[in-house]
Amino acid sequence: MSRIAGRFAALKATGRKALIPYITAGDPLPASTVPLLHALVEAGADILEIGVPFSDPMADGPAIQRSSERALKNGIGLLDVLNFVVQFRKKDADTPVVLMGYANPIEAMGMEKFVAAAKAADIDGVIVVDYPPEECAPFVALCRKRGIDTIFLLAPTSTDERIRSVARSGSGYLYYVSLKGVTGVKNVDAMEVAAQLPKIRAASSLPIGVGFGIKDAASAVAISKSADAVIIGSRIVQEIESAGAEHAVARVRALIGPIRKALDS
Repeated sequence: MSRIAGRFAALKATGRKALIPYITAGDPLPASTVPLLHALVEAGADILEIGVPFSDPMADGPAIQRSSERALKNGIGLLDVLNFVVQFRKKDADTPVVLMGYANPIEAMGMEKFVAAAKAADIDGVIVVDYPPEECAPFVALCRKRGIDTIFLLAPTSTDERIRSVARSGSGYLYYVSLKGVTGVKNVDAMEVAAQLPKIRAASSLPIGVGFGIKDAASAVAISKSADAVIIGSRIVQEIESAGAEHAVARVRALIGPIRKALDS
């Protein structure tokens, strides 16, 4: 059983929902990343999503775009992100870690080299936003061979065929994008999400995480009523941006702690 599957199984056994926060590696400073990851776990995160900085993100709204720009100015590339995970693993061998990003850095490194490096860094899963399941069978096969989960996105506009395709290729969990558009610019509609998830569950037994538009404890709790996991990205990145490097860790811990408490109440 993969680390991700084990975490979801343990949560299900206790009737809890997964909290999955996202940060961009290297933002606000390279030295901030590993302390932020540990702070998220201490505050109640179950799985961590780490964004790989990219110059032309197609799914990310202004907040995450700015975080990528800051990280790139700090000189952060894909190898640096993997090294952050290596450093994180020195103190935390249990929390599942998922890399989230785009195909270009992977293609530049080379697919086989990336998958081998991700395994060596003890990465549990990857989300490549612009790798549709129909076009990345070799990548999925390489990841499966190394025991790395491939996590795909679904959206309100996903067709039945796309849902079936993602169900065949995906592992770990499915990432349901709750909104049409980019991250961090709209509020999530929990009732609309609840109406969409049954057809996804009919096609796949994988846990479903819902992201985009979840900003606080109230929206997280509302989504958790129908989803297996709540994914929060832009709100955390905004907190980091406003706090700056000196206060980012404390502010992120203060943001996530109450959300975890609300989900468990």
